[in-house]
Amino acid sequence: QAQLVESGGGLVQAGGSLRLSCAASGVTFSLYTMGWYRQAPGKQRDMVATIGPGSTTNYAESVKGRFTISRDNAKNTVFLQMTNLNPEDTAIYYCRASSQFRTYWGQGTQVTVSS
Repeated sequence: QAQLVESGGGLVQAGGSLRLSCAASGVTFSLYTMGWYRQAPGKQRDMVATIGPGSTTNYAESVKGRFTISRDNAKNTVFLQMTNLNPEDTAIYYCRASSQFRTYWGQGTQVTVSS
């Protein structure tokens, strides 16, 4: 059974950095597009960044130049390096694994940025 487990969230001051990790199991990790999404209170869940099996990346405009997504296929893990955080980045961050036939979500990790 597929499982995605996020870690690395927490409380940080504006201008600070955090690195999120998502460890996947039960999937052929290298074949999946991995992504980070976030959902702030009262808002919809939005894409933050994705990375394909060939490591092609895509970012939301609001995080370009500040966030970097990467993957380690040997460790079945995807990362999100977040820098220059601001209060608008406060949200629950979810990891997603998707293929042509399947989509899986993690439980999420809270990121809170104080001003």
